[in-house]
Amino acid sequence: MEKSMLEQNINDAGSQGGNQVSYRPEIRIIAEDYEIPQLNRKRRISVLLPGSYGVSSKSYPVLYLHDGQNLFDGGGPYGNWAIDEKLSELARKGMGEVIVVAIDHAEEERVLEFSPFKETKWGKGDGKRYLKFLVETLKPHIDKNFRTLKERENTGVGGSSMGGLISIYAGLRYPSVFGKLMIFSPSLWITPKIYFDAIAFHQPYPTDIYLYAGGSESVNMVGNVKRLKQVLEDKNKEGTIVNIELHIDPQGKHEEWFWSQEFPAAIEFLYFRK
Repeated sequence: MEKSMLEQNINDAGSQGGNQVSYRPEIRIIAEDYEIPQLNRKRRISVLLPGSYGVSSKSYPVLYLHDGQNLFDGGGPYGNWAIDEKLSELARKGMGEVIVVAIDHAEEERVLEFSPFKETKWGKGDGKRYLKFLVETLKPHIDKNFRTLKERENTGVGGSSMGGLISIYAGLRYPSVFGKLMIFSPSLWITPKIYFDAIAFHQPYPTDIYLYAGGSESVNMVGNVKRLKQVLEDKNKEGTIVNIELHIDPQGKHEEWFWSQEFPAAIEFLYFRK
């Protein structure tokens, strides 16, 4: 019989300061039906705590990730990022001390929930209300119930595809909340308006952005991501401080496996860059 995840957490341990510390993150389900009052919906919310969390009194930076069903524990129908395994590998290298909050997506309403635009060919986008949920409801709950470093420079948001798109808007609309953006294969094709919104972006404090695109995705993916990078970097001339790392994988496809491979490098750049 396979070991449960909790058993693996206990057995996959290292020694630190005389206390047994698991390299694997501890996965806690906050709720299977967490209330999203802004959208009148409910959702599973999970938290992955560093292995050191239970034996320390320190506070930790936080990363909010969308599409929770595709992040760990078997994942969705197209695979998963295996972030529990990746965080374990990072912890062995001294880079595992980040709290990850995983928010499940809205299934058939996913595209609309991640669209910040009023009008789309699928209907009215709910992205603005979804971001209000992150900022006004979920983040205060996480900060109250877990030992977090609450400031913007310690708070990140990220995702892939439509999750990458809504993460860009999280940074554009709430720069005082999110100082780190993890953007994988963003759906920039939704509308050219995003580039104009990026042009209007202004934040006098540093914002770190990790951008990724695969060369074997849509025909415009790499070009769109490079254009977004240029628009954001141009803001540095106006006093905005944007630090961007762009990685293009020529063989990369629009799939969870490739995003999984990119996850450790993004974590290192955003949270452990010297």
